[in-house]
Amino acid sequence: MFNDSSTRIADGLRAWVSTVAPGARLPSTRQLVAEYGAGPGTVQKALRTLVAEGLVESRPGVGCFVRTPRRVRPQDFGWQTAALGTPRRRLSSPGGTLRLAPPDAQALHSGYPEPDLLPQRLIRASLARAARGPAATSLPASTGLSDLRNWFAAELAGMTPAGLAAPTANDVVIVPGSQSGLTSIFRALVAPGQPLLIESPTYWGAIRAAHQAGVRLVPVPSDAHGPDPEGLDRIVRDTGARAFYAQPNYANPTGAQWSSDRAEAILGVVESHGAFLVEDDWAHDFGIDTDPQPVAAHDTAGHVVYVRSLTKSMSPAVRIGAVIARGPAHARIVADQSAESMYVSGLLQQAALEVLTDPGWKTHLRRLRSQLRQRRDLLVDSLAEYAPQLLLDHVPPGGLHLWARLPDNTDTDRLVRDCEARGVYVASGHGWFPAEPSGDYLRVNFSGPDPSGYPAAAQVIAAALATRH
Repeated sequence: MFNDSSTRIADGLRAWVSTVAPGARLPSTRQLVAEYGAGPGTVQKALRTLVAEGLVESRPGVGCFVRTPRRVRPQDFGWQTAALGTPRRRLSSPGGTLRLAPPDAQALHSGYPEPDLLPQRLIRASLARAARGPAATSLPASTGLSDLRNWFAAELAGMTPAGLAAPTANDVVIVPGSQSGLTSIFRALVAPGQPLLIESPTYWGAIRAAHQAGVRLVPVPSDAHGPDPEGLDRIVRDTGARAFYAQPNYANPTGAQWSSDRAEAILGVVESHGAFLVEDDWAHDFGIDTDPQPVAAHDTAGHVVYVRSLTKSMSPAVRIGAVIARGPAHARIVADQSAESMYVSGLLQQAALEVLTDPGWKTHLRRLRSQLRQRRDLLVDSLAEYAPQLLLDHVPPGGLHLWARLPDNTDTDRLVRDCEARGVYVASGHGWFPAEPSGDYLRVNFSGPDPSGYPAAAQVIAAALATRH
């Protein structure tokens, strides 16, 4: 009631301020208490709100007055042009995936599941428990909480065939989300200016992390089945690259999953050249028709540096990930992470551990698989029926997105704007290519809000396409 009254008073005063001249004195607190029938504390809260908004200024001992607009001289940042010089790195575009859509829009552009697909009850309960424990005030180890590192190691060990050395907690470093982990990995494994092989198309955040690390990107063509091992072998020989970034399971944006044979062949190429495979298992929790099969589970000599994130499957507010690496590569990644962020919030680590070890987590993942299948199939059917101009090379067996080819010579950026003007947010595929795009694509997310709106959204996309040709 206190908040409701305060908001009501603030709204009334805003309306009054808009009708009077700057410098006008507001009624006294006693007058406002009498007018609104509220307590002095409620009135003072409303006044503080207007002061924070810059509408009112308080003069102690005198009263509150309507603030007089001040003419601010435009700031001149021209000197920075010479001081900064030419940018050393080109930052890739996120394709608009981070922009917030209005509540009434159909959001197919985001890279995150909507809140209804997240374990909200588990998250809230785990944060509350973590806040009551020692994690709220303790300094965690730079590599992360031992129990959480044990959990990540045990998960990968459970998929490691008998006879192969399974990872241990000593191989794990907790990172504040996979984005930070990728930047550290690239810096640790590839010298500035040296080549890093990367799937094309691929996750725009990995492209950005590589640019931040100052490495030189070499695209490796990849399709619905992943990269061709023979082609990869040729590129490694030609470039002398010693690291290859890839997403073997439900790649972003294509949704591709490598077969066991292809994964074995690619790992063989990497091993034969004494190189690293940076395996980004971002969608481990988003299997729909298949289960994830990490290549790292078959690594015998530290060739695979494995990245696992919880941000999308657990909560954007719990930015927790893990990097699993062995040997000197692990030591270099730990050193870089320590210099970059020193340590990851112990409170968030403990909250993540509470969720992962709760029986409700596995129940949530089973339910999530069914929900994603329904949403994916509905969006696929909607596009096929109402927007047949879009070509889907394949239906992804997991992940969160569809990768749709547009007709040749489509002005993709204009199409995105036209759809947005009609209340449908989609993402241009250009940002997922480390070099020039090989075609015009849209990436559409089937884990966004209001799946009942997918048919209407497909019709909007089709209408926008019709005006482009």
